[in-house]
Amino acid sequence: MDWTLKGFDALSLHELYDLLVLRSRVFVVEQTCPFLDLDGLDKQGEVLHLLGWQEGKLVAYARLLAPDLVKPGFAVIGRVVTAPEARGGGLGHRLMERAGAECARLWPQAPVYLGAQAHLQDFYARHGFRPEGDAYLEDEILHIGMVRP
Repeated sequence: MDWTLKGFDALSLHELYDLLVLRSRVFVVEQTCPFLDLDGLDKQGEVLHLLGWQEGKLVAYARLLAPDLVKPGFAVIGRVVTAPEARGGGLGHRLMERAGAECARLWPQAPVYLGAQAHLQDFYARHGFRPEGDAYLEDEILHIGMVRP
């Protein structure tokens, strides 16, 4: 597994295309959830793209947002996704371990927030995240905020 962490301007056109395809495959097609994935945050200067490559193919991705960019006092992990064909071997856990480690390295004083699909609470809890607040609907999918101190 090869990991890269890049800001928007450092992404190659091929990397950008691959990450957008992966996010669209899972969030729009697989989850049958038509929503505008391109929310303007990807190209912000304080956003980093964590890409996991296996044999030259993008199979894991997460977006890391600097503290205060979207949630006051918190770094944010978002757009956590793994390729369907790469699931079942712990890749999602490796992705979250890497995303958490990068947040701790980059922003050691900031707690980390993520908006989890409610059915994945146990998955994120294994990485130190605890529910915060009430569940909410986002794009017709039940979510809950989770925080890791």
